Amino acid sequence: MEHTVIEKAKLAENVYSLWVKAPQIAKKRKAGQFIILRPGSTSERVPLTIAGVRPKDGAIRLIVQAVGKTTKDLVRLEPGQAVRDMAGPLGHPTPVKKYGTVACVGGGIGIAPMLPIAQAMKEAGNHVVSIIGARTKDLLILEDEIRAASTELIVSTDDGSYGVKGFVTDILRARLGREPKIDFAVAIGPVPMMKAVAAVTREAAVPTIASLNSTMIDGTGMCGGCRVTVGTETKYTCVDGPEFDAHLVDFDELQRRLSMYRPHEQHADAACKLAKR
Repeated sequence: MEHTVIEKAKLAENVYSLWVKAPQIAKKRKAGQFIILRPGSTSERVPLTIAGVRPKDGAIRLIVQAVGKTTKDLVRLEPGQAVRDMAGPLGHPTPVKKYGTVACVGGGIGIAPMLPIAQAMKEAGNHVVSIIGARTKDLLILEDEIRAASTELIVSTDDGSYGVKGFVTDILRARLGREPKIDFAVAIGPVPMMKAVAAVTREAAVPTIASLNSTMIDGTGMCGGCRVTVGTETKYTCVDGPEFDAHLVDFDELQRRLSMYRPHEQHADAACKLAKR
């Protein structure tokens, strides 16, 4: 089946929203799940969370930050062009149920995968407290859509250019001291942010899950590229995750593994730029 781009929009610098035809994935997808795709024949396989579905035309929404060769290949596609390969939905869905009050903490591009989770939590009858942040106002995405999916919304920017000045963890710590009491938390964003959120909720004894962005290749658990330590166990994000108990994740190991391939990614990006001169 051809996965054709239907719509494309720029959300922020290097961040794009793509609606792609994928009726079978749209039919089965649940909040928290992802796909693995290749935009073209020379692209790598990359995982992307399904940020939304549109049943009326069988489309799924992908929100992409163009940072390396493959993501740049993807955002160069225009409506009418097709993604070469796509597999999904993959991973376990978010454990959505009525917890009471749920804090959805999203940072940077992590706001995108948080959107369907906040929507699902609200639909399940929860009081949803969404805390989203970015470095600056210009990098903040999906504010209106997150607001519609939330009971409360608190926005922060690192530089104070919009919303509350500070980090999402500062806001979360302050919100934990107010009613209604937070019963469950979800964190998605940069690894240092998720680690910090886990530290804050651990102190408050609030169960917390984090959606991990480990390096994935085959999506079957065979390559081992996405392995992560959770408590005393080795887990594979593609088949065991992508969400895990944030209080047990070894975030330092995750950060080291994410950095392993950075020189290779930079080399591929540089080679692509050179080839286009």
